[in-house]
Amino acid sequence: MGAPSQTETIHPFWPRDLLIPNYVANDRSMSEIVGFLFSVSGLLVLVTWLITGWRGAPGRLGTCRRLAVCWFAVCGFIHCVIEGWFSLYYDIIPGDQSFLSQLWKEYSKGDSRYVIADNFTVCMEIITAWLWGPCSFWVVFAFLTNKPYRFVLQLIISLGQMYGAVLYFFTEHRDGYAHSDFGHPVYFWFYFIFMNTLWIVIPLMLIVDSWRQLSAAQTRTDSAKSKKSK
Repeated sequence: MGAPSQTETIHPFWPRDLLIPNYVANDRSMSEIVGFLFSVSGLLVLVTWLITGWRGAPGRLGTCRRLAVCWFAVCGFIHCVIEGWFSLYYDIIPGDQSFLSQLWKEYSKGDSRYVIADNFTVCMEIITAWLWGPCSFWVVFAFLTNKPYRFVLQLIISLGQMYGAVLYFFTEHRDGYAHSDFGHPVYFWFYFIFMNTLWIVIPLMLIVDSWRQLSAAQTRTDSAKSKKSK
């Protein structure tokens, strides 16, 4: 094989012949970037867990409900901050050395669509950042204050998240997983498969939960109306 031409840039993304002329390699390590993501997420879980267990909170929450609220708090952070950054700066990320741009370049080793501003990816992330992000914090507030619409919000957000994740996987499947090092234990299985499967499995559980809660509420309403009409 010949040496790369002067117009080609060596990069870690797939496919290997992908042209990213303005690419600048990260100067932060994978452990530093991934450590930041999980540290902030863990801190949010801890803080939210403590808040939901506060004795003075209206409507005491059970363990499963508290975990669901923690999930939405983490979603709010990831959607608004991390995906929000991508939605604003997707066109300069390959050559930018800001911390969040480096985070996206690290993740792109598992899905290079993020460093080429793929149309589907950009549109999906804009919707996720500016709609599901704020709504995730809204549903946290709704459960903490025992709002009657909390399960409606949970259902809508979870449906949106799962729909986006299914399309995310399906579009890449249609491309033959060309944008990742297929089978790589970290980049493919952890970054691409595991981290995104969470947004299918957990929202599906919350959709079922919302269905049950809303169905039970409707049953009680129908029963009350039936008794009044007698």
